[in-house]
Amino acid sequence: MIHAAAETSLSLLSEKPRLGFDVIVEGTKRALEFAKASGLRQFLLTSSGAVYGRQPDKMTHIPEEYLGAPDPTSQLSAYGKGKRAAESLCATYSQEGSLQAKIARGFAFVGPYMDVDAYYAIGNFIRDALKGGPIQVRGDGTAYRSYMYGADLAEWLWIILLKGKVCYPYNVGSENRISIKELAETVRDTVNPKAEIHISVKSAPGRAPEQYVPSTRRARAELGLNETVDLRKAIQLTAESLTENHFQKT
Repeated sequence: MIHAAAETSLSLLSEKPRLGFDVIVEGTKRALEFAKASGLRQFLLTSSGAVYGRQPDKMTHIPEEYLGAPDPTSQLSAYGKGKRAAESLCATYSQEGSLQAKIARGFAFVGPYMDVDAYYAIGNFIRDALKGGPIQVRGDGTAYRSYMYGADLAEWLWIILLKGKVCYPYNVGSENRISIKELAETVRDTVNPKAEIHISVKSAPGRAPEQYVPSTRRARAELGLNETVDLRKAIQLTAESLTENHFQKT
């Protein structure tokens, strides 16, 4: 059983953090109880890289062994704190012997049917480019992210469910880090070379860029997992799907 429910929106988490936290935790508990009552043995929790809290400035790729955590006093940490509690529930059920719970900590992804109006840079950029631009960068463009294509994500989740160790988290995502500014440029070059890029905020001198990039050494070395679709191809495939289903080419 793959538990991908309890995925709450950023707007819900920012406006009603307690409700968002409860949705994640109670949703996971109900899914675990359902799996237990149904006699299922294999259970996969789609957790998140948000469980690590802020990635240290000098750490380019965050590994599973890192024991950082979200700020417990910040309402912006509701998602990460909820996912940490969900992982704890999985560990408890596994230790009781009722289930074999596996944990996949997801980072950032791109692919057909993604919500391009949610607060995620790559979806917003593809949407802006398909509409003719400009591509709006809300921040200063210095933050680093990485993006895995949806088809690779699906394969990784299935392999972790079938072959992963019990309550032994695996990071799921791309190690190919890219700044948000470079991402906007890549989307422009791939989708609509004529689109302009507008960056909303000037970068502050001397400030280290924020990062959210995983190390996937564990999944690659222990489960033989690899990415098969690079970022440009992923953007192209996503844009083609969105054009066919939601947009008209301009």
